[in-house]
Amino acid sequence: MKIAIFAREVREIWAERFISILNELKARGADIVYHKPFHLRFCKQNQTTLPEGSFFSNHIDLPDETDIFLCFGGDGTFLESLTLVREKKIPVGGINFGRLGFLTSAGTPGGDEWIARIFEGNFNIEKRSVLAVGSDIFPKGFCRYALNEVSFQRQDPFMLSVHVKINGMSLPPYWSDGLVLSSPTGSTAYSLSVGGPIAIPGVKALILAPIAPHNLNVRPLVVPDDAVIEIHVESRLKEAIISLDNRSISIPEKELFTITKAGFELHYLSFSVDGFIGALKEKLMWGEDKRNY
Repeated sequence: MKIAIFAREVREIWAERFISILNELKARGADIVYHKPFHLRFCKQNQTTLPEGSFFSNHIDLPDETDIFLCFGGDGTFLESLTLVREKKIPVGGINFGRLGFLTSAGTPGGDEWIARIFEGNFNIEKRSVLAVGSDIFPKGFCRYALNEVSFQRQDPFMLSVHVKINGMSLPPYWSDGLVLSSPTGSTAYSLSVGGPIAIPGVKALILAPIAPHNLNVRPLVVPDDAVIEIHVESRLKEAIISLDNRSISIPEKELFTITKAGFELHYLSFSVDGFIGALKEKLMWGEDKRNY
């Protein structure tokens, strides 16, 4: 079994645990392929070596025959995994070395049971929708895909006028601090924090949620996921910010962005019996109330 290993960083408190996991994978016969930039940083910072393996540096040289892509960290690391896996249909499993870890598949305090389950094939694969953003303004090499959301935000004290078309039909402008366009996966992230609804993954919908709207009769809007959404913004200082998950660039006003569902899905590896509902209860403490005890 070929297993790709990716992290942005592994903090010192997790280093020993991380090495132990790699040794266990190797002992079970895994062919490990490391993200080379991370491998070099980790070995240098910890003055150590890792079990033998090969390397990849980007989505192009990530082997197509990889069976599992493991990312170690929190949700930010999981989101960055999309930029490496993209359309390759490799199951992505997140091992929580971070804080909340809503997207991660397994937590390190739970022991090594999940390792055995990988080799037994005892896991589920959930197909998660991905957003694709079209524009000529992105710099070379910038990943145009997002798993959680695409957001437009002000970068100065003045509100934005966000103009949206859905399948060619114009909505009234959003006078606000910005707008979040979310997938069902992202409905528990930025969209939720600005008042958007929670959507169960698999729902064929996208969510438009304004950020601090300046007119109180504006509410989040749910649209079909096969819609073609066009967005541009106007700003007093002529600039704004677009973010695709955790990657951002400055944009000039009136630059047009076309957002659609991508032609591929992220294959999310899950060990949970309760799935998404279990994650809501565990990570977001869904329904927690002292009256229930």
